[in-house]
Amino acid sequence: MKTRPGLKRRPLLRYLPLVAVLALGGALLLSEQVDATPINLAPDRTLVWKEYLGVNAHFLWFTPQQYRKQIAAYKQLGLQWVRVDLHWDRLEPTEEGYQLSTLDELDRTLSESKLKSLFYLVGSAPFVTTAPKGGPFQDQYPPRDPKVFATRMAMLAQRYPNIDAWQAWNEQNIPNNWRPKPDAKGYGELLLATHQALNQVAPDKIQVMGGMAYYSQMPTQRNALMFEKLGELGVQSLGMVAAYHPYSETPESDEPGKNEVLLRGKQLNDMLHGAGLKRIWATEWGWSSYAGPKEMQRLIGVDGQADYTLRRLALMSDQDYERIFLFALSDLDSRASARDQHYGLLDLNGEPKPVYKALARFLEITGARLKPGKTPVLENLPDTFYSVSWTRDDGKRLLMFWSAKGGTIRLPQVQQAELYDPLSGTRASLDAADGIQPTVKSSLQILVW
Repeated sequence: MKTRPGLKRRPLLRYLPLVAVLALGGALLLSEQVDATPINLAPDRTLVWKEYLGVNAHFLWFTPQQYRKQIAAYKQLGLQWVRVDLHWDRLEPTEEGYQLSTLDELDRTLSESKLKSLFYLVGSAPFVTTAPKGGPFQDQYPPRDPKVFATRMAMLAQRYPNIDAWQAWNEQNIPNNWRPKPDAKGYGELLLATHQALNQVAPDKIQVMGGMAYYSQMPTQRNALMFEKLGELGVQSLGMVAAYHPYSETPESDEPGKNEVLLRGKQLNDMLHGAGLKRIWATEWGWSSYAGPKEMQRLIGVDGQADYTLRRLALMSDQDYERIFLFALSDLDSRASARDQHYGLLDLNGEPKPVYKALARFLEITGARLKPGKTPVLENLPDTFYSVSWTRDDGKRLLMFWSAKGGTIRLPQVQQAELYDPLSGTRASLDAADGIQPTVKSSLQILVW
């Protein structure tokens, strides 16, 4: 979703909320009237954080010394997946005039660090772009011949065999990344050529479709989803991972009083699975802590970024994604727009921001692995209450919960528990013979008993 080094990102129009028929294997209409009544989730699968949660990392924006510090901080979280951006026009500014030394060093560092990686190649090189000669945004137009892009992806896969997964392009469903307008057929041809080329040189590597902005809406075509258009072309037969970027105004929705994130994700994922796509990744999601000027996202600051990230992570832990990638590991410098400079877990000096510290506490409380849970008996729930129930590896039960309205809830069958606030780092012991009554905040808390 973000800029490449050296370019300011232009603000996008907002295309949500989504009210569209999804036609991948069937038709389904999402109603606009969806109230966020109490929602209590109890996942039925085991979740291992280091396999489920990764981050986007702009390592090539930084010196090796800088990104090694970022990697060290990231590994302290107990996580291992990174998604890294590659820009074709930077790697090959002239035909076959490759500039790969910095990528070579990054590849060695990632291998030494034992991290798992997804790399995506995006943007056309100058010698093959379809952009008007001398016009702006040369790299944001597709290549004249998709097979040239495919051969470069294959070359990279051969040169860097330690990279675990390859992704073709990024957010091709919006004009900023596929000018002059999104074209499902054109992208489908690029995807097919890339799939065939990678199969020849790296058949054991994971192949991922370009991550769609939001839920794959195509703003130049009313109520059109690129996933739908690609489905009509039969791309589900390629066996690739489907990917999209479920950004939203708040962790739960784009409009107050609705739970669109859960519903839209479920509907789209059900449709993708129904069409034969077995694996789905959310390759970007997150919020910026920027202070302005306002660019699309509301201003929430560093504390709001931490709060939003934990609430969304709790919700996504129940959603049907195989893997999710938070945006992003580090803040960026002034080559990025004001908003895009501040998505990081770490600041520009590689130091932890509040969101990093909150995430570290969250992962420490939950442990490295969570097993299916069961929602306890809950009383006095406010309308906007959310909870997610898990079982920890040590057998203790765990309830993540929050509500925009606040209040106090009662668990009549729980007499003793520990209440954690990962934002503040506080912990309190609760003890009541007739059932504990924890105070509910608008931010996420975790009850363990």
